[in-house]
Amino acid sequence: MSQLQPRVALFVTCLVDLYRPTVGFAAIRLLEAAGCTVEVPEAQTCCGQPAYNSGDRVTAKEVARGVVDAFLPYDYVVVPSGSCGGMISHHYANLFEDDPEYRGKAEALGARTFELVAFLSDVRGAAALPVEYQGSVTYHDSCSGLRELGVKAQPRAMLARIKGVELREMAEPETCCGFGGTFCVKYPEISTRMVSDKTRDIAATGAGTLLAGDLGCLLNMAGRLKRENSPVQVRHVAEVLAGMTGDLPAIGEAK
Repeated sequence: MSQLQPRVALFVTCLVDLYRPTVGFAAIRLLEAAGCTVEVPEAQTCCGQPAYNSGDRVTAKEVARGVVDAFLPYDYVVVPSGSCGGMISHHYANLFEDDPEYRGKAEALGARTFELVAFLSDVRGAAALPVEYQGSVTYHDSCSGLRELGVKAQPRAMLARIKGVELREMAEPETCCGFGGTFCVKYPEISTRMVSDKTRDIAATGAGTLLAGDLGCLLNMAGRLKRENSPVQVRHVAEVLAGMTGDLPAIGEAK
């Protein structure tokens, strides 16, 4: 691997591609500022997590094989989502228990796959860009990013270096928002109760902006906040770190 100018493949994720492409552009800006050569493989698809979580191992394996083939040639794979990052780094190898060749490839890919902010902080030692974000923010720790990938201190440390940011912690920042991929579809009443508890915790901070590193969580919480007529803005942390807020509407707001 080239450590001075690593060749990084950005795994965009389905939700970023469909709902918030600016997160992908923010990720590219941050990675290039950290000295990386960034490419977005055209062959990428879904990471396969919806099928995997639903018990459809056949489809998940087929999807994973394509991702492995597309991303293995790169020095690193970076994902602006702990959920998809966790799927690739922690679960792909298990799909190929009966296929030694692809199990080895999946393990190699998993070892070089990182969540965006963790990669910037832990691998590249990136400093904050000379950007500003005026206002108070609170940060939600997504389940996969926190529990599978250990993403906790990194985004807070990078936010602390952004001029104008005041971090106000929730009482329970590590509590699930109730999204959980297909969980919110299978158990809507439980999911609604969980996200309602979460929005109360958010409101109690008095913060003007909610940040997180997973768009699924952000869409879920933004939807609930909007239904509650909350003034809290919702943004992906990469957008703030890259200085790409400006006239960009918050998540859940009309363009």
